[in-house]
Amino acid sequence: MECSFFSSKYMPMSEIAHLERTNSSQFSSFRPLVEVKSTPHFSSCRGTSPKASHSSTPNSSYVPKQAVSSVDEEKLGAGNLLYQINGTNSSLFSRNLRILDSFDDEYDGVIVDSERLPANPNVFASMLSFSISHWKSKRRPDSSKFRILLILIHYLQGKKGIWLKLPVEKSDLVPVAVKEGFEYHHAERGYVMLTYWLPEGPSMLPANASHQVGVGGFVINDKNEVLVVQEKYCAPQFVGLWKIPTGFIVESEEIFTGAVREVKEETGVDTEFVEVVAFRHVHNVAFEKSDLFFICMLKPVSTHIMVDDHEIQAAKWMPLVEFVEQPLIQQDCMFKKVIDICIERLGKRYCGLSVHQVASTFDGKTSSLYYNVIDSQHNNCIGN
Repeated sequence: MECSFFSSKYMPMSEIAHLERTNSSQFSSFRPLVEVKSTPHFSSCRGTSPKASHSSTPNSSYVPKQAVSSVDEEKLGAGNLLYQINGTNSSLFSRNLRILDSFDDEYDGVIVDSERLPANPNVFASMLSFSISHWKSKRRPDSSKFRILLILIHYLQGKKGIWLKLPVEKSDLVPVAVKEGFEYHHAERGYVMLTYWLPEGPSMLPANASHQVGVGGFVINDKNEVLVVQEKYCAPQFVGLWKIPTGFIVESEEIFTGAVREVKEETGVDTEFVEVVAFRHVHNVAFEKSDLFFICMLKPVSTHIMVDDHEIQAAKWMPLVEFVEQPLIQQDCMFKKVIDICIERLGKRYCGLSVHQVASTFDGKTSSLYYNVIDSQHNNCIGN
């Protein structure tokens, strides 16, 4: 959302002058020290974070200059709109102290605009420090006595959390933010996200993602053969094991489409999703993260195998009996239980979770909801 302060579109200068005249009895000690001219904008901001700052200025410095965006750090020529309050001069738009461009989030937090960050680390350091002080501010002027001041600065209120996304090309700003008190939240290939909790007490900002999500595809044809693979890279104890195709869900991917994709990538076989028959939850798997693994029943729509040479050593259709009798399957309680569940599903003595697209008015989005439906008409499964 874009907003402007002192835009001629929103607040004509004549109205500001009128407000001063109508409130002169309440503002006997407050008078502007600038001659208001027809400048279209004194300052602008994104979201609800004003690019306003305060600094001391000599009494003779009464010349306003046009404000500039914070990205022009080489042209630190933000205007100096001056006031005299009880004989003290202050600048609302300072040359050296400006607030980082930002957006408000729905939880009374601040999201710094990563596309409008200053490139100079020294400029960034001063702006970041001043911005934190501004967002911590909880001063709320009395509107009956400071109405004009409210109009000028829009609002002054304390914020809760700051989200600072620093792209790779501005990684030299990371030490500056850390020194200021920011903490690492998460990182992706192109950026690092840092956070700062403003109120006293423990941070209430949501933590980084705690889980990785994996899928496995149990594919069985009309000959009672299971589609299995041997991985090229695996732990020594798993060398020679024939297993179902598995992999990780990628960003913004559904569980059921991820299972179909993994089977296609590893074996070249096309499949259709049937059900989620079970899922496993385990902790401290990779870099202290938890893991959710969904076993999906899939129906083959092709049979020709084309192995992915990068990940897979071999792939084949294996009789179900041979697959189950593998020593590593028989000796592992979880593997054996998963196979038992799949066999029960084939015998229609067990019902898995089918996927349904359901819309929600809470977020206005359509989600994939997995639940059990016993279809007696088609005798899909009997259930427990």
